[in-house]
Amino acid sequence: MDFNVIQITKINTSDFRFKDKTNLTFPVPPLASAKLYKNDEVLTLKVCATLYINSKDSQNPVVGTLTEKDDTVEIYFDYDWDDETPETYDVWYVEIDYTSSTVQNIKQVISYLRDIDPETSRGTTTSVDG
Repeated sequence: MDFNVIQITKINTSDFRFKDKTNLTFPVPPLASAKLYKNDEVLTLKVCATLYINSKDSQNPVVGTLTEKDDTVEIYFDYDWDDETPETYDVWYVEIDYTSSTVQNIKQVISYLRDIDPETSRGTTTSVDG
């Protein structure tokens, strides 16, 4: 198993606000996509995620762990949340390439935004487009 972080980039230039917070859960789960493709003839899983992190004390998120089990990959994006419900967010784009001897079997990716102190997370499940 091997993964390569292609980029972690803040994509907004001013603070982002959700217009309607009625159904939001905190931390806000990542928005993710996943696709199998050939990279120099090596079958590779590309995972792209958008993360929403409190802009008051924004720090770069980190790709914590990535594990493969059966037909599922779980990936954790780690950050340090200040435990308050944010009014504004920084929006981060993260792109990862993942390879393994069984990558062709992956059918779904579960991505989590995980607060490292205290450890809590919110996740989303994404089907792999192959």
